[in-house]
Amino acid sequence: MSNLNAKFRRSHRGAQEAGRRELISRSLQSAEHCLEDQDYGTAYAHYLLVLSLAPELKTSVKEAFQFTLFKWAEELDSLARIQDLFNCYEQALELYPNDEVICNSMGEHLFRMGFRDEAAGYFHKAVKLNPDFADAKENFYRVANWLVERWHFIMLNDAKRNLTYLKAIEKAVCSGCKSVLDIGTGTGILSMFAKKAGASSVFACELSKTMYELACDVVAANNMDREIKLLHLKSLDIEIPRHIPERVSLVVTETVDAGLFGEGIVESLIHAWEHLLLQPK
Repeated sequence: MSNLNAKFRRSHRGAQEAGRRELISRSLQSAEHCLEDQDYGTAYAHYLLVLSLAPELKTSVKEAFQFTLFKWAEELDSLARIQDLFNCYEQALELYPNDEVICNSMGEHLFRMGFRDEAAGYFHKAVKLNPDFADAKENFYRVANWLVERWHFIMLNDAKRNLTYLKAIEKAVCSGCKSVLDIGTGTGILSMFAKKAGASSVFACELSKTMYELACDVVAANNMDREIKLLHLKSLDIEIPRHIPERVSLVVTETVDAGLFGEGIVESLIHAWEHLLLQPK
């Protein structure tokens, strides 16, 4: 009796597998026919079904899937079906999370819609995945020109200014300020000054996603990514001990341009003094 049951189960599994292969084959054929008819939405649905049933086919259908996704996304964009467009890209990135071409395309749609910070994130990821991807690099540099204020470059090339900040931070750290918070870290230069000066704990917050990711790269390039904790947060949203373990003894910042009030730096410094900075005895 047990042998009969085992034989039945094998037969049932065999029938299921045959049915699966048949459905996959028919769905692939249907997808190809839909592409010929320029019915990209239906073709996309067929490819989703194929990939859900046969993940092992990801590599072989990747090019056709990408083509279908991009064509369907163009249609959705023209119809102003923005949420459907984003849903399609989310589905695609679940299937191909490390596909630089899909990341770059998602970024292009976001950029055209005005979501420049979010677009920069996808372009940055695409470049990380493939440093030789020319389109992604060009897109990232283009959006960075929108997002990175010109005064960053002026300040970073101001040797006198940098030396003044370095000496001031070194003096504060040597006088006993061992834990530091850098508000609006930008490229992370002040945080690195603090760490080099001997601060035991350095935290840095940056609201702009583009500048936050840039700071991560700069800090990592200087082998300080394990020594400086970068937070993609507004300073007003920092909580103890959720984000930093305790109050710091020194706050550094440089938001000294026309954005002094517009960026809320006054409120940020008051917040840091009241909640994040150790009070003098």
